[in-house]
Amino acid sequence: MTSLHGNDVLAALAGEWRGEESMATTRWGQGGSASGYAHARFELGGKALLQDYRQEREGKPSLQAHAVFTAGQEPGEFALYWFDSYGFAPGQPATGHWDGKRLVFLRSSTRGQTRHIYEFVADGVYRLGLESSFDGGVNWEQVMQGEYRRLGDLP
Repeated sequence: MTSLHGNDVLAALAGEWRGEESMATTRWGQGGSASGYAHARFELGGKALLQDYRQEREGKPSLQAHAVFTAGQEPGEFALYWFDSYGFAPGQPATGHWDGKRLVFLRSSTRGQTRHIYEFVADGVYRLGLESSFDGGVNWEQVMQGEYRRLGDLP
């Protein structure tokens, strides 16, 4: 895959996506397989990428989320605001960075920490891994692993 820089990293997430997900059993729910759908578009004059996400299990809705991604002032720095149907509302944005291959965010709250790891594996394909820590980042548990394929670009 071609190297991404700056807002190109966020632009790579824009569009319509569908993926297969593997969920671990956690305090929020039973493990198993799921399908994930994302619709991401730039708003606010191209300054923010808004993503609407929904997850289905056995054809029924199981999780919905609304994410807002922004590029930071420094190259390779990003922020993520995450709201979901489990009741998570951010007190502050998750800080993120681009390491040349992966876009990694660390979200912290009173419920613990969650890492979002977006890895671009080919044009039109990315993987997302979610990991949680409940001891300040000493130990991490895999929560979800998914691979998504672009269904189409947005106008």
